Amino acid sequence: MSSKLSVFEADGFAKTVQRHLDDIKELFLEDDVPWIVGYSGGKDSTAVLQLIWMALEQLPAESLKKQVHVISTDTLVENPIVSAWVSNSHAVMQRTAKKTGLPFISHKLTPEVTNTFWVNLIGKGYPAPRPKFRWCTERLKIRPSNQFIIDITNKSGNSILVLGARKTESSTRAATMARHEKKRTRDKLSPSGSLPGCNIYTPIETWTNDDVWLFLMQAKNPWGFNNQDLLNMYQGASADGECPLVVDTSTPSCGDSRFGCWVCTLVEQDKSMTAMIQNDAEKDWMLPLLNIRNSLDFRLMGKDTGEHDAEAMSDRKLRDFRRMIGNVQFMGEGENRRVIPGPYTQDARINWLKMLLEAQNHIQLTGPKEVKDIELVTIQELEEIRRIWVFEKGEIEDYLPKIYESALGKKYPGKALGVNTFFDLSDLSTLKNLCAEKEAPYELCRDILNIMSKRIFNSTKGQTQDDLISVLNRYVFLSEKEAVNQDQLLRMQNTKNTASREDIIVV
Repeated sequence: MSSKLSVFEADGFAKTVQRHLDDIKELFLEDDVPWIVGYSGGKDSTAVLQLIWMALEQLPAESLKKQVHVISTDTLVENPIVSAWVSNSHAVMQRTAKKTGLPFISHKLTPEVTNTFWVNLIGKGYPAPRPKFRWCTERLKIRPSNQFIIDITNKSGNSILVLGARKTESSTRAATMARHEKKRTRDKLSPSGSLPGCNIYTPIETWTNDDVWLFLMQAKNPWGFNNQDLLNMYQGASADGECPLVVDTSTPSCGDSRFGCWVCTLVEQDKSMTAMIQNDAEKDWMLPLLNIRNSLDFRLMGKDTGEHDAEAMSDRKLRDFRRMIGNVQFMGEGENRRVIPGPYTQDARINWLKMLLEAQNHIQLTGPKEVKDIELVTIQELEEIRRIWVFEKGEIEDYLPKIYESALGKKYPGKALGVNTFFDLSDLSTLKNLCAEKEAPYELCRDILNIMSKRIFNSTKGQTQDDLISVLNRYVFLSEKEAVNQDQLLRMQNTKNTASREDIIVV
Protein backbone atom coordinates (compact mmCIF):
# COMPACT_ATOMS: atom_id res chain seq x y z
CA MET A 1 0.00 0.00 0.00
CA SER A 2 1.04 3.58 -0.59
CA SER A 3 2.62 5.51 2.29
CA LYS A 4 0.71 8.64 1.23
CA LEU A 5 -2.46 9.50 3.12
CA SER A 6 -5.57 8.43 1.23
CA VAL A 7 -7.98 11.17 0.12
CA PHE A 8 -10.76 8.97 1.49
CA GLU A 9 -9.19 8.76 4.96
CA ALA A 10 -10.84 11.81 6.60
CA ASP A 11 -14.48 11.71 5.45
CA GLY A 12 -14.86 8.21 4.09
CA PHE A 13 -15.37 6.98 0.55
CA ALA A 14 -18.95 8.08 -0.20
CA LYS A 15 -18.65 11.66 1.15
CA THR A 16 -15.30 12.22 -0.54
CA VAL A 17 -16.56 11.02 -3.91
CA GLN A 18 -19.66 13.20 -3.64
CA ARG A 19 -17.51 16.21 -2.80
CA HIS A 20 -15.57 15.62 -6.00
CA LEU A 21 -18.80 15.27 -7.95
CA ASP A 22 -20.10 18.55 -6.51
CA ASP A 23 -16.86 20.31 -7.48
CA ILE A 24 -17.17 19.01 -11.03
CA LYS A 25 -20.83 20.06 -11.30
CA GLU A 26 -20.07 23.52 -10.02
CA LEU A 27 -17.25 24.02 -12.51
CA PHE A 28 -19.27 22.55 -15.37
CA LEU A 29 -22.19 24.93 -14.78
CA GLU A 30 -20.05 28.09 -14.48
CA ASP A 31 -19.93 28.81 -18.21
CA ASP A 32 -20.45 27.45 -21.73
CA VAL A 33 -16.81 26.51 -22.30
CA PRO A 34 -16.57 23.00 -23.82
CA TRP A 35 -14.68 20.29 -21.99
CA ILE A 36 -12.11 17.92 -23.49
CA VAL A 37 -11.29 14.81 -21.48
CA GLY A 38 -8.04 12.99 -22.22
CA TYR A 39 -8.85 9.27 -22.12
CA SER A 40 -6.12 6.67 -22.66
CA GLY A 41 -8.13 3.72 -21.33
CA GLY A 42 -5.83 3.34 -18.32
CA LYS A 43 -6.70 3.66 -14.65
CA ASP A 44 -6.17 7.40 -14.10
CA SER A 45 -8.03 8.63 -17.16
CA THR A 46 -10.80 6.09 -16.52
CA ALA A 47 -11.22 7.40 -12.96
CA VAL A 48 -11.42 11.01 -14.19
CA LEU A 49 -13.92 10.25 -16.94
CA GLN A 50 -15.96 8.17 -14.54
CA LEU A 51 -16.13 11.05 -12.03
CA ILE A 52 -17.29 13.47 -14.74
CA TRP A 53 -19.86 11.00 -16.05
CA MET A 54 -21.24 10.39 -12.57
CA ALA A 55 -21.39 14.14 -11.89
CA LEU A 56 -23.29 14.90 -15.09
CA GLU A 57 -25.74 12.11 -14.35
CA GLN A 58 -26.77 14.11 -11.27
CA LEU A 59 -27.58 17.24 -13.29
CA PRO A 60 -30.97 17.94 -14.89
CA ALA A 61 -31.16 17.51 -18.67
CA GLU A 62 -31.64 21.24 -19.26
CA SER A 63 -28.23 21.92 -17.67
CA LEU A 64 -26.37 19.67 -20.10
CA LYS A 65 -26.01 22.27 -22.83
CA LYS A 66 -22.32 22.05 -23.62
CA GLN A 67 -20.32 19.20 -25.09
CA VAL A 68 -17.78 16.99 -23.39
CA HIS A 69 -15.30 15.64 -25.92
CA VAL A 70 -13.55 12.40 -24.94
CA ILE A 71 -10.32 12.06 -26.89
CA SER A 72 -7.83 9.23 -27.23
CA THR A 73 -4.70 9.42 -29.34
CA ASP A 74 -4.02 6.22 -31.25
CA THR A 75 -0.41 6.28 -32.44
CA LEU A 76 -1.18 3.24 -34.67
CA VAL A 77 1.57 1.37 -32.81
CA GLU A 78 -0.22 1.02 -29.48
CA ASN A 79 -0.09 -2.23 -27.55
CA PRO A 80 -2.81 -4.23 -29.39
CA ILE A 81 -4.48 -5.35 -26.17
CA VAL A 82 -4.77 -1.79 -24.89
CA SER A 83 -5.77 -0.48 -28.32
CA ALA A 84 -8.64 -2.96 -28.56
CA TRP A 85 -9.69 -2.04 -25.03
CA VAL A 86 -9.80 1.67 -25.81
CA SER A 87 -11.65 1.17 -29.11
CA ASN A 88 -14.30 -1.00 -27.46
CA SER A 89 -14.62 1.47 -24.59
CA HIS A 90 -15.23 4.34 -27.02
CA ALA A 91 -17.91 2.35 -28.83
CA VAL A 92 -19.69 1.46 -25.58
CA MET A 93 -19.54 4.98 -24.12
CA GLN A 94 -20.87 6.50 -27.36
CA ARG A 95 -23.86 4.16 -27.33
CA THR A 96 -24.51 4.79 -23.65
CA ALA A 97 -24.22 8.57 -24.02
CA LYS A 98 -26.72 8.55 -26.90
CA LYS A 99 -29.11 6.36 -24.95
CA THR A 100 -28.95 8.47 -21.76
CA GLY A 101 -28.81 11.90 -23.41
CA LEU A 102 -25.47 12.81 -21.83
CA PRO A 103 -23.30 15.24 -23.86
CA PHE A 104 -20.28 12.97 -24.32
CA ILE A 105 -18.74 12.72 -27.78
CA SER A 106 -15.88 10.29 -28.30
CA HIS A 107 -13.00 10.89 -30.68
CA LYS A 108 -10.15 8.55 -31.59
CA LEU A 109 -7.33 10.69 -32.96
CA THR A 110 -4.52 9.44 -35.20
CA PRO A 111 -1.42 11.10 -36.65
CA GLU A 112 -1.42 12.25 -40.27
CA VAL A 113 -0.12 9.55 -42.57
CA THR A 114 3.09 11.51 -43.22
CA ASN A 115 3.81 11.52 -39.46
CA THR A 116 3.19 7.87 -38.57
CA PHE A 117 5.88 5.68 -37.06
CA TRP A 118 6.29 3.31 -40.00
CA VAL A 119 6.21 6.02 -42.67
CA ASN A 120 9.10 7.75 -40.91
CA LEU A 121 11.08 4.62 -40.02
CA ILE A 122 10.49 2.29 -42.98
CA GLY A 123 9.66 5.01 -45.49
CA LYS A 124 12.13 7.80 -44.77
CA GLY A 125 14.62 5.68 -42.86
CA TYR A 126 14.54 7.56 -39.54
CA PRO A 127 16.48 5.52 -36.94
CA ALA A 128 14.42 4.03 -34.12
CA PRO A 129 13.72 6.68 -31.44
CA ARG A 130 16.28 7.14 -28.69
CA PRO A 131 16.69 9.65 -25.84
CA LYS A 132 18.74 12.05 -28.00
CA PHE A 133 16.48 11.70 -31.04
CA ARG A 134 12.94 11.34 -29.71
CA TRP A 135 11.19 12.16 -32.98
CA CYS A 136 8.12 10.03 -32.31
CA THR A 137 6.33 11.82 -29.45
CA GLU A 138 5.78 15.10 -31.28
CA ARG A 139 4.52 13.46 -34.48
CA LEU A 140 2.47 10.61 -33.05
CA LYS A 141 0.94 12.10 -29.90
CA ILE A 142 1.34 15.81 -29.41
CA ARG A 143 0.29 17.02 -32.85
CA PRO A 144 -3.00 15.04 -33.15
CA SER A 145 -4.25 15.93 -29.65
CA ASN A 146 -3.07 19.53 -29.80
CA GLN A 147 -4.66 20.12 -33.20
CA PHE A 148 -8.00 18.84 -31.90
CA ILE A 149 -7.77 21.03 -28.79
CA ILE A 150 -6.78 24.06 -30.87
CA ASP A 151 -9.74 23.53 -33.22
CA ILE A 152 -12.22 23.30 -30.33
CA THR A 153 -10.63 26.30 -28.60
CA ASN A 154 -10.74 28.43 -31.75
CA LYS A 155 -14.42 27.66 -32.32
CA SER A 156 -15.45 28.46 -28.76
CA GLY A 157 -12.84 30.99 -27.70
CA ASN A 158 -11.81 28.81 -24.75
CA SER A 159 -11.68 25.19 -23.66
CA ILE A 160 -11.10 23.14 -20.54
CA LEU A 161 -8.83 20.12 -20.83
CA VAL A 162 -9.45 17.50 -18.14
CA LEU A 163 -6.52 15.19 -17.40
CA GLY A 164 -5.79 12.35 -15.00
CA ALA A 165 -2.46 13.80 -13.86
CA ARG A 166 -1.58 13.15 -10.22
CA LYS A 167 1.08 14.76 -8.04
CA THR A 168 1.93 11.42 -6.45
CA GLU A 169 3.05 9.95 -9.78
CA SER A 170 6.52 11.44 -9.39
CA SER A 171 8.38 14.35 -7.87
CA THR A 172 8.84 15.81 -11.35
CA ARG A 173 5.12 15.68 -12.06
CA ALA A 174 4.36 17.23 -8.66
CA ALA A 175 6.78 20.10 -9.30
CA THR A 176 5.34 20.74 -12.76
CA MET A 177 1.77 20.82 -11.47
CA ALA A 178 2.73 23.08 -8.57
CA ARG A 179 4.39 25.49 -11.00
CA HIS A 180 1.24 25.67 -13.12
CA GLU A 181 -0.95 26.13 -10.04
CA LYS A 182 0.79 29.42 -9.28
CA LYS A 183 -0.49 30.81 -12.58
CA ARG A 184 -4.14 30.00 -11.88
CA THR A 185 -6.64 32.78 -12.52
CA ARG A 186 -9.65 30.56 -11.79
CA ASP A 187 -10.12 28.09 -8.99
CA LYS A 188 -9.00 24.56 -9.97
CA LEU A 189 -7.96 25.64 -13.48
CA SER A 190 -4.33 26.00 -14.59
CA PRO A 191 -3.53 27.71 -17.89
CA SER A 192 -1.88 25.50 -20.48
CA GLY A 193 1.68 26.53 -21.23
CA SER A 194 1.44 25.47 -24.88
CA LEU A 195 -2.24 25.84 -25.79
CA PRO A 196 -3.53 29.44 -25.64
CA GLY A 197 -7.12 29.72 -24.47
CA CYS A 198 -7.04 26.26 -22.90
CA ASN A 199 -7.20 25.71 -19.14
CA ILE A 200 -6.31 22.40 -17.53
CA TYR A 201 -8.40 20.73 -14.83
CA THR A 202 -6.97 17.80 -12.84
CA PRO A 203 -9.73 16.43 -10.54
CA ILE A 204 -7.67 13.61 -9.01
CA GLU A 205 -4.40 15.53 -8.64
CA THR A 206 -4.08 14.65 -4.93
CA TRP A 207 -5.05 10.97 -5.27
CA THR A 208 -2.62 8.13 -4.69
CA ASN A 209 -2.34 5.05 -6.86
CA ASP A 210 -4.30 3.11 -4.24
CA ASP A 211 -7.03 5.77 -4.20
CA VAL A 212 -7.52 5.35 -7.93
CA TRP A 213 -7.93 1.59 -7.71
CA LEU A 214 -10.16 1.82 -4.66
CA PHE A 215 -12.47 4.20 -6.51
CA LEU A 216 -12.56 2.05 -9.65
CA MET A 217 -13.34 -1.09 -7.68
CA GLN A 218 -15.99 0.54 -5.45
CA ALA A 219 -17.78 2.76 -7.97
CA LYS A 220 -19.52 1.04 -10.88
CA ASN A 221 -18.39 2.15 -14.32
CA PRO A 222 -21.28 4.36 -15.55
CA TRP A 223 -20.96 3.76 -19.29
CA GLY A 224 -21.06 -0.01 -18.91
CA PHE A 225 -17.45 -1.21 -19.02
CA ASN A 226 -16.10 -3.57 -16.36
CA ASN A 227 -13.38 -2.01 -14.22
CA GLN A 228 -12.41 -5.45 -12.95
CA ASP A 229 -11.32 -6.29 -16.50
CA LEU A 230 -9.17 -3.16 -16.44
CA LEU A 231 -7.53 -4.33 -13.22
CA ASN A 232 -6.95 -7.76 -14.75
CA MET A 233 -5.25 -6.16 -17.75
CA TYR A 234 -2.89 -4.26 -15.43
CA GLN A 235 -2.19 -7.34 -13.35
CA GLY A 236 -1.30 -9.26 -16.50
CA ALA A 237 1.11 -6.60 -17.68
CA SER A 238 2.64 -4.63 -14.81
CA ALA A 239 2.19 -3.10 -11.41
CA ASP A 240 1.60 0.47 -12.49
CA GLY A 241 1.00 3.09 -15.06
CA GLU A 242 -0.75 3.92 -18.22
CA CYS A 243 0.33 5.96 -21.20
CA PRO A 244 -1.16 9.42 -20.53
CA LEU A 245 -2.56 11.84 -23.07
CA VAL A 246 0.50 13.73 -24.22
CA VAL A 247 0.04 17.43 -24.97
CA ASP A 248 3.60 18.66 -24.44
CA THR A 249 7.15 17.36 -24.11
CA SER A 250 7.11 17.62 -20.30
CA THR A 251 4.83 14.61 -20.14
CA PRO A 252 7.02 11.58 -19.40
CA SER A 253 7.47 8.87 -22.00
CA CYS A 254 5.48 5.68 -21.54
CA GLY A 255 8.44 3.74 -20.35
CA ASP A 256 9.21 0.66 -18.29
CA SER A 257 5.97 -0.78 -16.93
CA ARG A 258 3.67 1.74 -18.55
CA PHE A 259 1.36 0.74 -21.38
CA GLY A 260 2.47 2.46 -24.54
CA CYS A 261 3.72 1.89 -28.06
CA TRP A 262 4.81 -1.69 -28.66
CA VAL A 263 7.73 -0.43 -30.77
CA CYS A 264 9.09 1.90 -28.07
CA THR A 265 12.89 1.97 -27.92
CA LEU A 266 13.07 4.94 -25.57
CA VAL A 267 13.27 2.40 -22.75
CA GLU A 268 15.53 -0.61 -22.41
CA GLN A 269 12.72 -3.16 -22.26
CA ASP A 270 9.00 -3.35 -22.98
CA LYS A 271 8.09 -4.76 -19.58
CA SER A 272 4.32 -4.65 -20.12
CA MET A 273 4.28 -6.69 -23.34
CA THR A 274 6.91 -9.09 -22.01
CA ALA A 275 4.86 -9.63 -18.86
CA MET A 276 1.68 -10.18 -20.88
CA ILE A 277 3.36 -12.94 -22.89
CA GLN A 278 4.96 -14.55 -19.83
CA ASN A 279 1.81 -14.38 -17.71
CA ASP A 280 -0.61 -15.73 -20.30
CA ALA A 281 0.16 -18.51 -22.80
CA GLU A 282 -2.77 -17.33 -24.92
CA LYS A 283 -0.84 -14.15 -25.70
CA ASP A 284 1.97 -15.96 -27.51
CA TRP A 285 0.66 -14.35 -30.70
CA MET A 286 2.36 -11.15 -29.50
CA LEU A 287 5.85 -12.67 -29.71
CA PRO A 288 6.50 -11.40 -33.28
CA LEU A 289 5.78 -7.87 -32.04
CA LEU A 290 8.32 -8.22 -29.26
CA ASN A 291 10.86 -9.59 -31.75
CA ILE A 292 10.38 -6.61 -34.06
CA ARG A 293 10.67 -4.19 -31.14
CA ASN A 294 13.90 -5.82 -30.02
CA SER A 295 15.28 -5.81 -33.58
CA LEU A 296 14.82 -2.02 -33.59
CA ASP A 297 16.60 -1.55 -30.26
CA PHE A 298 20.09 -0.22 -30.92
CA ARG A 299 21.14 -1.36 -27.42
CA LEU A 300 20.64 -5.02 -28.29
CA MET A 301 22.57 -5.05 -31.58
CA GLY A 302 25.85 -6.91 -31.24
CA LYS A 303 24.81 -9.00 -28.25
CA ASP A 304 24.24 -12.15 -30.34
CA THR A 305 27.84 -12.01 -31.59
CA GLY A 306 29.27 -11.45 -28.14
CA GLU A 307 30.29 -7.88 -28.89
CA HIS A 308 29.68 -5.44 -26.08
CA ASP A 309 31.39 -2.23 -27.10
CA ALA A 310 29.27 0.84 -27.81
CA GLU A 311 30.13 0.75 -31.53
CA ALA A 312 29.01 -2.86 -32.00
CA MET A 313 25.89 -2.48 -29.90
CA SER A 314 24.39 0.12 -32.20
CA ASP A 315 22.53 0.25 -35.48
CA ARG A 316 25.39 1.84 -37.46
CA LYS A 317 25.69 -1.21 -39.72
CA LEU A 318 22.07 -0.74 -40.80
CA ARG A 319 22.42 2.93 -41.66
CA ASP A 320 23.80 4.83 -44.62
CA PHE A 321 27.04 6.70 -43.96
CA ARG A 322 25.44 9.68 -45.71
CA ARG A 323 22.83 11.92 -44.12
CA MET A 324 19.29 12.21 -45.44
CA ILE A 325 20.18 14.88 -48.04
CA GLY A 326 23.29 13.00 -49.17
CA ASN A 327 26.09 14.86 -47.36
CA VAL A 328 28.60 13.29 -44.97
CA GLN A 329 29.01 14.71 -41.47
CA PHE A 330 31.60 13.96 -38.79
CA MET A 331 31.75 14.29 -35.04
CA GLY A 332 34.52 14.07 -32.46
CA GLU A 333 38.24 14.68 -32.65
CA GLY A 334 41.34 12.53 -33.00
CA GLU A 335 40.77 8.82 -32.46
CA ASN A 336 37.15 9.50 -31.50
CA ARG A 337 36.31 11.21 -34.81
CA ARG A 338 33.73 9.30 -36.81
CA VAL A 339 30.97 9.61 -39.36
CA ILE A 340 27.52 10.53 -38.08
CA PRO A 341 25.29 7.78 -39.54
CA GLY A 342 22.26 8.73 -41.61
CA PRO A 343 18.97 6.98 -42.41
CA TYR A 344 18.45 3.23 -42.57
CA THR A 345 19.65 1.58 -45.76
CA GLN A 346 17.28 0.21 -48.38
CA ASP A 347 18.02 -3.38 -47.30
CA ALA A 348 17.27 -2.59 -43.64
CA ARG A 349 13.99 -0.88 -44.48
CA ILE A 350 12.95 -3.77 -46.72
CA ASN A 351 13.76 -6.27 -43.96
CA TRP A 352 11.62 -4.47 -41.38
CA LEU A 353 8.71 -4.20 -43.78
CA LYS A 354 8.90 -7.96 -44.36
CA MET A 355 9.01 -8.62 -40.60
CA LEU A 356 6.08 -6.28 -39.99
CA LEU A 357 3.81 -7.79 -42.64
CA GLU A 358 4.74 -11.34 -41.67
CA ALA A 359 3.91 -10.51 -38.05
CA GLN A 360 0.56 -9.08 -39.16
CA ASN A 361 -0.21 -12.27 -41.07
CA HIS A 362 0.81 -14.42 -38.08
CA ILE A 363 -1.45 -12.48 -35.70
CA GLN A 364 -4.42 -12.56 -38.07
CA LEU A 365 -4.06 -16.35 -38.39
CA THR A 366 -3.25 -17.29 -34.77
CA GLY A 367 -4.48 -14.43 -32.59
CA PRO A 368 -7.80 -14.15 -30.72
CA LYS A 369 -10.90 -12.79 -32.46
CA GLU A 370 -10.35 -9.22 -31.23
CA VAL A 371 -7.15 -8.96 -33.32
CA LYS A 372 -8.16 -11.03 -36.34
CA ASP A 373 -8.45 -7.89 -38.46
CA ILE A 374 -5.42 -6.12 -37.03
CA GLU A 375 -3.39 -3.91 -39.36
CA LEU A 376 0.08 -3.30 -37.99
CA VAL A 377 0.61 -0.96 -40.94
CA THR A 378 -2.32 0.52 -42.85
CA ILE A 379 -2.72 0.58 -46.62
CA GLN A 380 -2.51 4.38 -46.48
CA GLU A 381 0.88 4.08 -44.75
CA LEU A 382 2.07 1.49 -47.26
CA GLU A 383 1.09 3.79 -50.11
CA GLU A 384 3.06 6.65 -48.57
CA ILE A 385 6.07 4.39 -47.90
CA ARG A 386 5.95 3.21 -51.51
CA ARG A 387 5.76 6.81 -52.78
CA ILE A 388 8.78 7.82 -50.66
CA TRP A 389 10.82 4.83 -51.80
CA VAL A 390 10.16 5.31 -55.50
CA PHE A 391 9.86 9.07 -55.93
CA GLU A 392 11.89 10.61 -53.10
CA LYS A 393 14.62 7.99 -52.75
CA GLY A 394 14.64 6.91 -56.41
CA GLU A 395 14.33 3.21 -55.50
CA ILE A 396 12.58 2.37 -58.77
CA GLU A 397 12.69 -1.37 -58.07
CA ASP A 398 9.28 -0.72 -56.40
CA TYR A 399 9.68 -3.73 -54.12
CA LEU A 400 6.75 -2.97 -51.80
CA PRO A 401 3.88 -4.67 -53.71
CA LYS A 402 5.85 -7.92 -54.03
CA ILE A 403 6.84 -7.83 -50.34
CA TYR A 404 3.16 -7.37 -49.43
CA GLU A 405 2.00 -10.22 -51.66
CA SER A 406 4.72 -12.58 -50.42
CA ALA A 407 4.00 -11.89 -46.73
CA LEU A 408 0.19 -11.85 -46.83
CA GLY A 409 -0.52 -14.14 -49.76
CA LYS A 410 -2.85 -11.73 -51.53
CA LYS A 411 -2.64 -9.07 -54.19
CA TYR A 412 -1.46 -5.64 -53.13
CA PRO A 413 -4.52 -3.35 -53.14
CA GLY A 414 -2.68 -0.09 -53.70
CA LYS A 415 -3.12 2.21 -56.66
CA ALA A 416 -0.85 2.34 -59.68
CA LEU A 417 2.10 4.68 -59.13
CA GLY A 418 1.60 6.57 -62.35
CA VAL A 419 5.33 6.65 -63.06
CA ASN A 420 6.86 5.93 -66.45
CA THR A 421 10.13 4.05 -66.59
CA PHE A 422 11.93 1.88 -69.11
CA PHE A 423 13.08 -0.53 -66.41
CA ASP A 424 11.32 -3.40 -64.67
CA LEU A 425 12.69 -5.64 -61.91
CA SER A 426 14.28 -7.96 -64.47
CA ASP A 427 16.15 -5.07 -66.07
CA LEU A 428 17.32 -3.76 -62.71
CA SER A 429 18.44 -7.24 -61.66
CA THR A 430 20.53 -7.45 -64.82
CA LEU A 431 21.96 -3.99 -64.09
CA LYS A 432 22.87 -5.04 -60.54
CA ASN A 433 24.68 -8.16 -61.77
CA LEU A 434 26.50 -6.16 -64.42
CA CYS A 435 27.57 -3.53 -61.88
CA ALA A 436 28.86 -6.28 -59.59
CA GLU A 437 30.93 -7.75 -62.42
CA LYS A 438 32.42 -4.36 -63.32
CA GLU A 439 32.76 -3.26 -59.66
CA ALA A 440 30.55 -0.28 -60.43
CA PRO A 441 28.15 1.32 -57.90
CA TYR A 442 24.69 -0.06 -58.69
CA GLU A 443 22.74 2.68 -56.90
CA LEU A 444 24.56 5.42 -58.81
CA CYS A 445 23.95 3.73 -62.16
CA ARG A 446 20.32 3.06 -61.29
CA ASP A 447 19.69 6.66 -60.24
CA ILE A 448 21.31 8.13 -63.35
CA LEU A 449 19.34 5.82 -65.65
CA ASN A 450 16.15 6.73 -63.77
CA ILE A 451 16.79 10.46 -64.23
CA MET A 452 17.46 10.05 -67.94
CA SER A 453 14.33 7.94 -68.43
CA LYS A 454 12.24 10.61 -66.69
CA ARG A 455 13.72 13.21 -69.03
CA ILE A 456 12.33 11.29 -71.99
CA PHE A 457 8.81 11.31 -70.55
CA ASN A 458 8.25 14.57 -68.73
CA SER A 459 11.27 16.36 -67.23
CA THR A 460 12.70 19.59 -68.54
CA LYS A 461 16.38 19.95 -69.41
CA GLY A 462 16.97 22.19 -66.42
CA GLN A 463 15.31 19.73 -64.03
CA THR A 464 17.36 16.86 -65.44
CA GLN A 465 20.58 18.78 -64.84
CA ASP A 466 19.59 19.61 -61.27
CA ASP A 467 18.70 15.98 -60.59
CA LEU A 468 21.98 14.75 -62.04
CA ILE A 469 23.99 17.22 -59.96
CA SER A 470 22.12 16.09 -56.83
CA VAL A 471 22.83 12.42 -57.54
CA LEU A 472 26.49 13.01 -58.37
CA ASN A 473 26.92 15.04 -55.18
CA ARG A 474 25.39 12.21 -53.19
CA TYR A 475 27.85 9.69 -54.64
CA VAL A 476 31.01 11.79 -54.32
CA PHE A 477 32.09 9.09 -51.86
CA LEU A 478 31.11 5.52 -52.65
CA SER A 479 31.96 4.22 -49.18
CA GLU A 480 32.41 5.39 -45.64
CA LYS A 481 36.11 4.56 -45.89
CA GLU A 482 36.52 6.99 -48.80
CA ALA A 483 34.75 9.75 -46.84
CA VAL A 484 36.91 9.14 -43.76
CA ASN A 485 40.15 9.16 -45.79
CA GLN A 486 39.18 12.42 -47.51
CA ASP A 487 38.28 14.00 -44.16
CA GLN A 488 41.65 13.00 -42.72
CA LEU A 489 43.46 14.37 -45.79
CA LEU A 490 41.65 17.71 -45.57
CA ARG A 491 42.32 18.02 -41.84
CA MET A 492 46.01 17.28 -42.34
CA GLN A 493 46.14 19.88 -45.10
CA ASN A 494 44.42 22.46 -42.89
CA THR A 495 46.83 21.73 -40.06
CA LYS A 496 49.78 22.16 -42.42
CA ASN A 497 48.40 25.45 -43.76
CA THR A 498 47.80 26.73 -40.23
CA ALA A 499 51.35 25.85 -39.22
CA SER A 500 52.71 27.70 -42.27
CA ARG A 501 50.75 30.85 -41.43
CA GLU A 502 52.03 30.72 -37.83
CA ASP A 503 55.63 30.49 -39.13
CA ILE A 504 55.07 33.61 -41.24
CA ILE A 505 53.66 35.50 -38.28
CA VAL A 506 56.61 34.51 -36.09
CA VAL A 507 59.11 35.66 -38.69
